[in-house]
Amino acid sequence: MPKFLVADDHPLFRDALVSVIRSRFQDAEILQSDEIDQTLAMAESHADIDLILLDLNMPGMAGLKGLLELRNHYPLHPVAIISAETNRQIILQTITYGAAGFISKSAAREQMADAIEQILAGHIFLPADIIRASDHHCSPPTSRNDTGFSPEMLHTLTRRQLLVLKSMAQGSANKKIAYDLNISETTVKSHVSAILRKLGVHNRIQAVVGVTNIDFDRYLKR
Repeated sequence: MPKFLVADDHPLFRDALVSVIRSRFQDAEILQSDEIDQTLAMAESHADIDLILLDLNMPGMAGLKGLLELRNHYPLHPVAIISAETNRQIILQTITYGAAGFISKSAAREQMADAIEQILAGHIFLPADIIRASDHHCSPPTSRNDTGFSPEMLHTLTRRQLLVLKSMAQGSANKKIAYDLNISETTVKSHVSAILRKLGVHNRIQAVVGVTNIDFDRYLKR
């Protein structure tokens, strides 16, 4: 039974989002909060939360500061942003700061439910128009397939780099990657830099978008 924390200061939207969640996860346990301090307190007292659905404009959020606080203090809790924000740069920044996805408040109920399901399955979710725009801005030097990067490019990554990239694609922040792989954050940062260089991209957003449909097990078997 999945456990959610819906963090939004608008009661009507919280009720609507709870309804969306129950349409797909009938037995889910759903907590609610309406400001960032309460959200942080709930994250601390409920270690078994499977997903936090976080509004960017709640009281105390201060832009992306609230997201950063959640990711820094509770890196094992996946966080998805649910917002009316339309600025592409801000949307991409939420992923850079460790969000596992961005769901638009204007999305249809079924689209929201699908997005939540994908994020729970360990995938990064971004609106389709953001993915298309991000793909347009990525320019790796070799040919691409439908995953975004050619197999040749992915084969240049070491096993450890592939594991780091897989964690990045699941929305994990550097602190969680370090914890999961039992390495230091400094080592994680070095791996991330090497991954970006080998894939010919400029930031982790481009890397994550480029591996959206990658079967990592296929490359990790070698």
